[in-house]
Amino acid sequence: MSVLIKDIPKSNNEIIRIEISEFKGRDLINIRIWFQSFDANGNAVYKPTQKGIAVNISQYEELKDGIERIGAYLNDRKDGTTPKAE
Repeated sequence: MSVLIKDIPKSNNEIIRIEISEFKGRDLINIRIWFQSFDANGNAVYKPTQKGIAVNISQYEELKDGIERIGAYLNDRKDGTTPKAE
């Protein structure tokens, strides 16, 4: 099982793909770089690289909190403030 959540362009031939996938019976949030390749018919296809991270979906809230902290940092860095680390 794999559910595509979002593709984010990284370069002309790479994307950052966010998906929900299953590995060894566990559902994971998978954030990985994929590169463009070509199949035997010459059609462009994307293939995953080893560059990325897979997080158990039970850690979603913590991942979301981390992303929100990045947003807070980016909004506040002009003032020289940073979000509190845990």
